[in-house]
Amino acid sequence: MIIEKRTYTLHPGAMAEFLALYEAEGLPLHQKYLTMLGYFVSDIGPLNQIVNLWGYESMAERDEKRAALYSDPDWIAFGPKTTGYIRTMQNMILKPTAFSPIR
Repeated sequence: MIIEKRTYTLHPGAMAEFLALYEAEGLPLHQKYLTMLGYFVSDIGPLNQIVNLWGYESMAERDEKRAALYSDPDWIAFGPKTTGYIRTMQNMILKPTAFSPIR
C-alpha cells in the first residue's frame, strides 16, 4: 500500500467556507474514485491547514484512479471553485516500513 498525503494551506478566514464547499461538491466526487483514509484540519501547529490521506495498492492504481477523477467533467468544473481559498499545496507519497501497522 502507498499513502498519498496532500496538505493545503488556506487563506486566513477561508476554512469554514472551503470545508462547506468541499463537503457539498468535492467529497462526493472524490468518493466515486478514491479511497479516503482521513481528512484533517490543523489544531496546533501551522494554522489554516487541511491534510488529507488517500490509500492505494500501488502507484499504478493511483495513476489510474487519479486519471479517471481528473477526466470527470464535474471534477473539472469543481477545481476552479477552490483556487481562491488555497495559498499553497503540497503532495507527498508515503510508503510503509516493514513494521508499519498499515501496509
